[in-house]
Amino acid sequence: MKDTYKTIASPSDEVLFKEKNSKFFGYAFPIYTEEEVKKHLDILRKKHFGAVHFCYAFQLGTDILQFRANDDGEPSNTAGMPIYGQIQSFDITNVLVVVVRFFGGVKLGVGGLISAYRTAAQMALEASEIIEKTIDIHYVVSFDYKNINKVMRVIKEKKLTLVSQNMENSCVIEIATRKKNAEMIFDIFKIMFEIEIKLKK
Repeated sequence: MKDTYKTIASPSDEVLFKEKNSKFFGYAFPIYTEEEVKKHLDILRKKHFGAVHFCYAFQLGTDILQFRANDDGEPSNTAGMPIYGQIQSFDITNVLVVVVRFFGGVKLGVGGLISAYRTAAQMALEASEIIEKTIDIHYVVSFDYKNINKVMRVIKEKKLTLVSQNMENSCVIEIATRKKNAEMIFDIFKIMFEIEIKLKK
């Protein structure tokens, strides 16, 4: 079972590709939600006031992939899809790539646009540190305080990540484990007396 994926560690440095007086600024950002896309675009629109096109593509998810490609006024499929093609060729997810274009007065034609957007996206991803992460499953475990030692022993022995804990009246903790171990971890807690485990929604 595949339980790892590749993404970028942090936002890339700005890269610049020039073609017939047009400037193409490329950026790559790690993202986890679609809402983050708008935030990054808003920041870039302020930074590059006067740019004509803010074309982008993103991919989210590991099991079920969600993606979008946006040409932002360029001829259909000349910007967003070439950018998305680079995300695919680098085999990464949870990533947004934006290419900002300043028009230089000379039309590039369909082939020229595809090539320029693809190159700027490739440069942005080459400027990024690509890392491998594990796909983690999160569980919520509920129990009375008297059972805390039992629960903590399993967490320690199985090297689980303790994401959060609430120890007020009864104890509720969130744990994370690699996908390939998830079923085993669930079964361990499931058979324990007075301890409830459920998948975090």
